[in-house]
Amino acid sequence: MLCLLPAELSWARCTVGAASGADARKLLKPVSTAGQPFSLPQASAEALPLAAHLDQFSGDPNFMTSLARGLLVIQAFSERTLHLSISQLSKRTGLSRASVRRCLHTLSKLGFAGTDDERNFYLRPCILSLGHAYLSSTPLACSGRPILEHLSQILNESCSIALLDGTDVVYVARANVTRIMAIDLGIGTRLPAFCTSMGRVLLANLSLEEIERVLPRIAFTRYTERTVNSVEKLRQALAAVRKEGYAMIDQELELGLRSLGVPVRSAAGRVVAAIGVEAHGQRVSLQDMQTRFLPYLRAAAQELSLLLR
Repeated sequence: MLCLLPAELSWARCTVGAASGADARKLLKPVSTAGQPFSLPQASAEALPLAAHLDQFSGDPNFMTSLARGLLVIQAFSERTLHLSISQLSKRTGLSRASVRRCLHTLSKLGFAGTDDERNFYLRPCILSLGHAYLSSTPLACSGRPILEHLSQILNESCSIALLDGTDVVYVARANVTRIMAIDLGIGTRLPAFCTSMGRVLLANLSLEEIERVLPRIAFTRYTERTVNSVEKLRQALAAVRKEGYAMIDQELELGLRSLGVPVRSAAGRVVAAIGVEAHGQRVSLQDMQTRFLPYLRAAAQELSLLLR
C-alpha cells in the first residue's frame, strides 16, 4: 500500500513534464476506444421515477403531488431527446396528457420550458438555476476546482470529483485535458457506480446496511467483456477497495479506458465524495496508475478534505 507524497514531491511543488510532440498530438484526438460509439442504455419509462411511484405518498398531507409531477416532466428530458411532445412525455412519466400539459404550461410560464410549435417542448437555460444553487453551495464543487485543475495539469489527464446518488455517481466537478471516452463527461453526468472507480470507492465506504439496500437495485449491464456482472463479484471488488483504500477500473465501462479513484473524507472521517482520474490504456499502464498517479490523487483528496473542516 503506497504512502502519501514524500517531501520532495509535495503537492505545492509538483510540475508537469513536457509531453513529446507525438504524444501531444495523440492527446488532442478524441478517442473511440472500442472502435464504435459508446453509449449507456437510453433512459426508458421504466428507468424513470414513474407517476405510479407517487402513490406511496398518497396518505401524506404535506406531499405536493403537483410539484412532484412537474419534476417528473423535467427529468423526462435527456441529452438524447431534447425536444419531446406531450404524448412522449406522458409515456415516459406515466402521467396523463392533461397533467403533462398543465406541467408544461406552468414550466413555460416560469421560463423553465419552451416550445416553438406548441407541439414539441424543450427545457430552457433557466432550468440550470435549479442545480446552480446546489453547486455554488458545495465546497467540493466550487472551492475544489483549483485543486482538481492542478491535479489534472500534473497528471496530464482528465480528473473529476463525484458523489453517490442511488446506484449512480454524479459528476460535480471536472477538469478536462482531452476527451478519451466516446461519451462527453461534464458536471451533472451520471455513470453507473458499480463499474466506475469513483463509484466503487463510494459504494465500498457505505455501511453494511446501506450496501445491502443498494446492491439489489444495481442493473449489471455488461458494457464490455471485463465488466463485473454479478453481486458476488462486486462484493469481492468492494472488499478489495476497502482493504487497499482506492479503486482501479480496467476497461469495464469502455474498452481502452482505465480509471483510478480515491475517497474524500469529511472532518469526522466519513467518505463524502470521490476524486478520480481517467486515462487511455494505450498511454498509461495499470502499474503506472498505481505508482505514479495514486500518490498525487491521494494528496489531492487530502487537500479536498481540508475544505470540509
